[in-house]
Amino acid sequence: MSLLDANQPEPSKTPRYIILGVITVFIIAFLIWHHVRYDAEKKVATEFFSALTSGDVQQAYKIWQPAADYSFKDFQQDWGPNGFMGPIKSFKVESAEAPSKSLTSVAVRVEVSPYAPLPNSSDPRASKTRSVVIWINRGSHSLSTPPPAY
Repeated sequence: MSLLDANQPEPSKTPRYIILGVITVFIIAFLIWHHVRYDAEKKVATEFFSALTSGDVQQAYKIWQPAADYSFKDFQQDWGPNGFMGPIKSFKVESAEAPSKSLTSVAVRVEVSPYAPLPNSSDPRASKTRSVVIWINRGSHSLSTPPPAY
């Protein structure tokens, strides 16, 4: 330290703290956004599968918001108690992601089971549990099956 340095005040650490605070706020905001960004689509999927598990296929059909060429009879053949997807007695929303092949939809992966409650992996009935992917339109919240290439 020289004689000239002795009279100068120590530099303020305030700018450093402000920058670290702003960076911390951005990181926290990003993490929160990343965690909740598909909550609306997960909620629609939960409503749809809740209607199916309660046996209200008509309500599930309304939530699906089908195209004009997809009749209630077609829907029942796919999602009804005796349909292709079989009876759905329990479900668990696993994940949601934006597929790279779609700009307007979110792919929601759901574990469905013909048993209630959803069996855990050590239960022999867990072999009947399967993973189902449905696409939910971000704007209209209508549901559809993913394209075959997905």
